[in-house]
Amino acid sequence: MRIILIGQAAFAEKTLEKLVGKGEKVVAVYCPLDLASGKFDPVKHKAIDLGIPVRQHKSLKALEVRDEFVALDADLAILAFVTQIVPPQVFSVPRLGSICFHPSLLPKYRGASAINWALIKGETVTGLTLFWVDQGIDTGPVLLQKEVQVDPDDTTGSLYFNKIFPLGVDAITEAVDLIKAGNPPRIVQDESKANYDPICRDEHAKIDWSKPAQEVYNLIRGCDPQPGAHTTWQGKMMRVFDARLNQENHSLPAGQVTGIGAEEIIVALNSATLTVQKARGEGAKISAAAFAKQTDLKAGDRLG
Repeated sequence: MRIILIGQAAFAEKTLEKLVGKGEKVVAVYCPLDLASGKFDPVKHKAIDLGIPVRQHKSLKALEVRDEFVALDADLAILAFVTQIVPPQVFSVPRLGSICFHPSLLPKYRGASAINWALIKGETVTGLTLFWVDQGIDTGPVLLQKEVQVDPDDTTGSLYFNKIFPLGVDAITEAVDLIKAGNPPRIVQDESKANYDPICRDEHAKIDWSKPAQEVYNLIRGCDPQPGAHTTWQGKMMRVFDARLNQENHSLPAGQVTGIGAEEIIVALNSATLTVQKARGEGAKISAAAFAKQTDLKAGDRLG
């Protein structure tokens, strides 16, 4: 099967490696422009190593992109971790259409921050979807889905890299096999169960210490590693990472620092405490205890 791969970063790189390893004919790789530093995207490095042509455009809406797709005479296009918009005049060119990887169980959690929001909203099960690309945002018919369990202390980082990433690479090759076998699934998404969330940014990541402990914890782990849930200390932003929730009865006000250890700080929540291992202010991420020392944060002080 002649395949065009569109994507970036390690996920697209591993997908390319897996497809070629299975004997698929990847006729071209499309990835974003090189960084200003000249650094190549990992999938570009891998394509060059494998002798596969690399195409890079500021926008895939450019007229020459469609012409390139037509000339490539591909059977299928695969979107593997894509941030550029792929317009209909491009995704409709391959003989069998285009499929896209998405890190949620569609139609739930459409949008670019699907994993963040699944954790922030307290999901205990999520997964990934391979769907047929149409003109909507994550709205096309479903080809296949895989579930993953969300552990109580999973972060967006751990959930993606440890679970969804490897499962997603394997799922793409499974999807290709289904397509090659003929009559692959095209399950229309149930719009009554759909939701779309915005990109998770600082405006969504502010900690309200007065909220229930689990809700605060879900926000922190859903924003770890990006954008980083934040509070304030001495009028400046403080981001917290690598946290753990401890069920503990106490009468201290939520947001108060109850202790500082060798690496961590402990913060009171409603009927619980939070162990914070890492923090970041205006500089690099450091241990929470080092942050406390740098900013004169002491036990008894109240964040936010």
